[in-house]
Amino acid sequence: MASSRISPRPPRGPVDQVGDLFDSVKQYARQETLEPIKGAVRWVAVGTLAALCLGLALVFAALGILRLSQDLGGTTLDGSWSFLHYFITLSIVAILVAVTFSRVSRRSLAKDS
Repeated sequence: MASSRISPRPPRGPVDQVGDLFDSVKQYARQETLEPIKGAVRWVAVGTLAALCLGLALVFAALGILRLSQDLGGTTLDGSWSFLHYFITLSIVAILVAVTFSRVSRRSLAKDS
């Protein structure tokens, strides 16, 4: 009759223990450094893309406001009063920037557990 006993694991030598320790340290380093860095890179990439889109939208909005002001002002704001169109545009863009910055929230890079 065949024995169904499981043979005990052979004793491990110092070389095996050092290899296991090295693997454990490597896995821990990867978990604690590379994964958070990858998350931070994604976070920065999305933030950069959003900032570029907001900046481009603000430029187009400023051009639209300036053009609208020039169209609505007609000939009454020509000549020495032409700076008023740019002042109106600057004022409205400053308000838009203030509202945009008031809506920015500061979140941590760490995930909430």
